[in-house]
Amino acid sequence: MKVGLLCGREHSFPPAFLARVNELGKKDGVTAEFVKLGGTRIDEAAKYRVIVDRISHEVEYYRGYLKHAALQGTYIINNPFWWTADDKYFNYSVASKLGIAIPKTVLLPQKAYSKDIDLTAESLHNLEYPLDWDELLDYVGRPAILKPYSGGGWKHVYKVHDKQELLAAYDRTAPYCMTLQEFIDFDRYVRCFTFGKTDIIPVHYDPKERRYIVDHQYLSAELGARVVKDAQTINQALGYEMNTIEFAVKDGVPYAIDFLNPAPDFERDRITEFYFDHVVEKMARLVIGRATNGTMSHPWPRWEEMIGLGTTAGFVGTPKSAVKEQTVASVAGSESA
Repeated sequence: MKVGLLCGREHSFPPAFLARVNELGKKDGVTAEFVKLGGTRIDEAAKYRVIVDRISHEVEYYRGYLKHAALQGTYIINNPFWWTADDKYFNYSVASKLGIAIPKTVLLPQKAYSKDIDLTAESLHNLEYPLDWDELLDYVGRPAILKPYSGGGWKHVYKVHDKQELLAAYDRTAPYCMTLQEFIDFDRYVRCFTFGKTDIIPVHYDPKERRYIVDHQYLSAELGARVVKDAQTINQALGYEMNTIEFAVKDGVPYAIDFLNPAPDFERDRITEFYFDHVVEKMARLVIGRATNGTMSHPWPRWEEMIGLGTTAGFVGTPKSAVKEQTVASVAGSESA
């Protein structure tokens, strides 16, 4: 069984990860290598049992290949169908439905659009104009954070204190769709490494310096337990098995700030030697476990079920495992009636 790694300009994680999978996977017949692609045929059989994807959000060919590989039975971390569909505003909406603390958030129309799209004022007749910027700021509070509704790497993120600053920042955001969000004046900030949805490592993180800090006493037992529980809930709902989830803690309440990071930074010099070793070990054990025991329904999100809309459906109907569970539950219910 082969595990493939799809990645970009990473230096420390790829060789360490591949070496550790090859070492640990030997007894189970699991090997690991870089994925190599050069034109994907429509009838091409699966080459890998598992693929770890860390770059398809930037390379469309890779994303298309991964969807094809999933149809051939390859287990993809993370699910390429859901990653394509997901965005941060939807994440906030789901988290709010699940009872997780989030900042007040507003989705904004784009300032402008790509020049490749033929749009006129008539094309946008569904939009209200002008926006009531004062009312929106009153809702989220001042200062506020203006940031893309989908994206990462701290790009196009602005802290604004009034309408003038907001409009000046907003005018620079085209063609991106943005959110306006309540600023949480935190007293603690936590970034969680997550593996396989439920294995969570909360880390003291300094967002101003963008620095990980090894501090095992940073959170109280009670606060740490809530952070872990909320992170597990988020990953179960969204289906991510490799992710980072950020919480801004204010007055003992962890607000989920950012949790759409399906290709998190794993470089040794940025996450510290201590956490790098943990990441390599946990990722290696995760993919070996998925290679030997992974089921195709596992990486699908469960938010439909968790917020009460129905069984998990994904994109092509309820996975067989969910149908089986539903059938068993129905039979049990009829027998007890």
